[in-house]
Amino acid sequence: MKIKQIKGKNELTQHNQPHALGDHSACIRLVSIFNHLEDSSMDRIAEKARTNHYRKGEFLFRSQEREGALYIVNRGKVRIYRLSDSGKEQLIRILNPGDFTGEWTLFNPYALHEEYAEATRDTSVCMIQQKDIQGFLEEYPAISLKLLAEMSQRLEHSERQTAQVAVEHVVTRLILFLVENIESEMNNSPIITLPMAKKDIASYLGTTPETISRKFAELEEEGLIQQLPEKKIKIHDVDDLLLYSE
Repeated sequence: MKIKQIKGKNELTQHNQPHALGDHSACIRLVSIFNHLEDSSMDRIAEKARTNHYRKGEFLFRSQEREGALYIVNRGKVRIYRLSDSGKEQLIRILNPGDFTGEWTLFNPYALHEEYAEATRDTSVCMIQQKDIQGFLEEYPAISLKLLAEMSQRLEHSERQTAQVAVEHVVTRLILFLVENIESEMNNSPIITLPMAKKDIASYLGTTPETISRKFAELEEEGLIQQLPEKKIKIHDVDDLLLYSE
């Protein structure tokens, strides 16, 4: 693979290559905006997909770059974040297999990306170009409804995140984050798996890794949680944990 220099950082040139249709079909079937369609329809969409492979630390795209495509994570993990004028990082979300990004540029062909998308491990991404997606939106209107629902949820989540960072104490933000990761079928004393590393939780909640570590320790000392191996957290009593945040 050819090495190239981008913005002062060594980066490996990405391979954009068509894989077997079966690979792309499996990728399309991971995505909520597509997997409600008939198999034949998903196969048609898969025919337009291309795969990019990224090493850990490489970027799918950077802020101020323009590329009209939908990026679907097939394998691996991607972090989406912004940088403030002072260079402080704000994590927006983590993409896992089946998650996607780039939907904003589908409706704004001349818009620039405002975020960075970085692979946090070796990652494979299915890409579908803007013109192809727009054709499918016309052919399958149900995709548009699913896409609008996903964008609405992201907007609501972003607004809630902004409000919490602006007005809530760090420990309250952390508690709400933990509670948001409780699955609906869990009881009042659940064991949850953190969806990201603690340093990413700190960025997501608008604080520092040192502060977030102290707050985890504080909650553990209060007997509200227990930190377990493999990013697992035992919440002893959800009600008590929520009361502590008030």
